[in-house]
Amino acid sequence: MQVILRTDIENLGRLGDVVNVKPGYARNYLVPKKLALEATPSNVKAFEQQRRKLEKRLEKARYEAKDLADKIESVALVIPVRVGEGDKLYGSVTNTHIAEALGEKGIRIDKKKVELESPIRSLGEYKVPVRVYPEVRPEVKVSVVRHGEEQQHEGEQHE
Repeated sequence: MQVILRTDIENLGRLGDVVNVKPGYARNYLVPKKLALEATPSNVKAFEQQRRKLEKRLEKARYEAKDLADKIESVALVIPVRVGEGDKLYGSVTNTHIAEALGEKGIRIDKKKVELESPIRSLGEYKVPVRVYPEVRPEVKVSVVRHGEEQQHEGEQHE
């Protein structure tokens, strides 16, 4: 089934592209979420008239995403954890912990957008990518420290 994309969709296409997708994907996901239109001649003509408005809206969203990306990259998170013998973590640090720590710094991010390959299971410093827009992926600095040492670690970062 051919559809016209109304927004940029990762791994599929950009605004205005006519792409072939499976009918179920179009009918159950793309069209109900207003991400695409069925590519009929009348829809193609109507879409061309709406295109400029959509491009302006997308450009504004990209600008806001870049602004958010700058904020994310300027933040250094310190996540205190309880550790046992040999600095083994009790549990692990997940994308939920990172999203909550960003929220405490005033940056609201859905935990699904924190692209942590696997949970962090040891102390140290990490760079974790965050997907804020299809082509905007800033990295947040995450320091996993022993519980009780977070004030000492935060003091080091400000100097």
